[in-house]
Amino acid sequence: MTYFGSGHWWWPYLFILLAGWVATDFWRFLGVALGGRMAEGSDLLVLVRSVATALVAGVVGNLIVFPGGALATTPLALRLGAAVVGFAAYFASGKRMIVGILVAEALLIAGLLML
Repeated sequence: MTYFGSGHWWWPYLFILLAGWVATDFWRFLGVALGGRMAEGSDLLVLVRSVATALVAGVVGNLIVFPGGALATTPLALRLGAAVVGFAAYFASGKRMIVGILVAEALLIAGLLML
């Protein structure tokens, strides 16, 4: 079974679906099975949470500094400013994530309209 193993048009889509499911859901099920038995403050769970948070922060930072697509046409200062103001709005609103996201998006859209 390879990506180009079949001449059917649907085979690459099925291959991606199956490969993506097997690669990710195995770890999700394992996390649920093991995570339910662990204390929330255990060292291992704190480590896993820290690594997951660091990965998300890295992806967000990468998207801000090295964006792709339409976002790549925006100035870096606008992207950084929107992120900083959105982060400040998140804290000012009592750590409501939706507020930070909406403020950052509104600032980014306003900046794009002004360009």
